[in-house]
Amino acid sequence: MASIINDKFAHLRIPLEDVVKATNNFHHDNIIIGHGGPGTAYRGRLYLRSERLMEITARRFDWKHGEGHLEFLRESTVLLDLEHTNLVSVIGFCDEKDEKIIVTMYEANGNLGQCLTTPNLTWTQRLRVCVGVARALSYLHDVEGRRGYSIMHCNINSDVILLDENSEAKLYGFEYSIKQAGDNKDEVISLCDQHIGTMGCMDPAIEKTGGVTQKSDIYSFGVILFEVLCGRRAFIDDHENEANRFLVSLVKYHYENKSLHDILNVDLYDQMSSQSVLKYSSLAYACLYGNQACRPDIDDIVNELEKAMQLQLR
Repeated sequence: MASIINDKFAHLRIPLEDVVKATNNFHHDNIIIGHGGPGTAYRGRLYLRSERLMEITARRFDWKHGEGHLEFLRESTVLLDLEHTNLVSVIGFCDEKDEKIIVTMYEANGNLGQCLTTPNLTWTQRLRVCVGVARALSYLHDVEGRRGYSIMHCNINSDVILLDENSEAKLYGFEYSIKQAGDNKDEVISLCDQHIGTMGCMDPAIEKTGGVTQKSDIYSFGVILFEVLCGRRAFIDDHENEANRFLVSLVKYHYENKSLHDILNVDLYDQMSSQSVLKYSSLAYACLYGNQACRPDIDDIVNELEKAMQLQLR
């Protein structure tokens, strides 16, 4: 079967036998728990073209469960054409014998979602992660430069924010991403029947308009900011406490009633600068505005988060 990947990426093709060997034949002991997105992620060790042994993650899309062609094509064609310090680093891909596999650098500290409810990351480290993700989104939303198009991620959530050995953010999870030609940031791209997003993180305006804009990513990122601030997931399947299920409704209530401190992460509270939290929370709240046009642009978000970091480090 012919490859579905453009020939310009042929030099990044990795033979299936090499991936099989690297992952010990996709052994269950090599599965990476909590690695978001479709397919199964395996940890492995692969000799690259430089003959250097590297720790890798091989994400294997399962066509038997409807996870094959389209998701692999979207993710691979986006990632193979991008390079940014806060995006996951792609080593190559395998498109052979019905196998669809993307090989990336292994990120040693899991994902942000796994750290939300633990004290493993300090408040300053979490701020740095948020700045990193914002910079990655700025790179994606920017139409300038050699690409000539912008990219809407369409599935921003804490599980697709990986953390490297230094706890720096590495964004991935582009299986629902959409390329947007030109510089019309407010253009609504119709979704038709395409499923996107994660429970609790998806922009409610999508249901009204039937499409996405760059401001849909901004909404999802605002949810992430509050997840980090409050130390909990965007959605908790808590049938006994209906009001506690969705983080957005909870933070809006407390923010508007000036009681946000009641739901801040208790493990981090003593580490937080009040001025930093004030700037951070007002920015996060603005990302959740119902009117998409009123939400901040990503470059403004980067600037405000950097200011929040400066206030924290004083």
